[in-house]
Amino acid sequence: MAISMYHASVPVFLQLLGGLKGVIEKAEAHATAKKWEENTVLNERLFPDMFTLARQVRQASEHAFGAGRAAGVQVPSLPAIDNSYAEMKSRIDKTIDFLKGLKADQLDGQEDREVTITAGGQERKFRAQNYLYHFAMPNFYFHTTTAYNILRSLGVEIGKRDFMGQMPS
Repeated sequence: MAISMYHASVPVFLQLLGGLKGVIEKAEAHATAKKWEENTVLNERLFPDMFTLARQVRQASEHAFGAGRAAGVQVPSLPAIDNSYAEMKSRIDKTIDFLKGLKADQLDGQEDREVTITAGGQERKFRAQNYLYHFAMPNFYFHTTTAYNILRSLGVEIGKRDFMGQMPS
């Protein structure tokens, strides 16, 4: 049996976004206990030429919206950057709500639909299936993993189970 674009992407996005929200919550508690400035944590990065924690969360959200773009559905427009833990968690919640509203019949069957995005200042055109599987999903994994790694490098007590989130039953 073939797996549908919806089932290969949306449940995975939802699972890992739940995990991302959980690690942000643990980071917030850790930073509060250590009396760290919120802005300092949000602007942490692994290396000077990499995105900040807040930007990693934004990028993860934008790439999760890829399921909607592949379906031809208008995706929400969210702020360019988050300035607090609350704003990051709100972004994740809005992304989750959007994905939960996306139905399989909106995405499945759209494999050959053209998706046009701007990446790195350049317009790029993709076949929807290639966009979702070879651009949106790998980028989503990269940014969720990098956000996790930034927090882990700060000593936040999180592990693989936190990253993975709740698996669907």
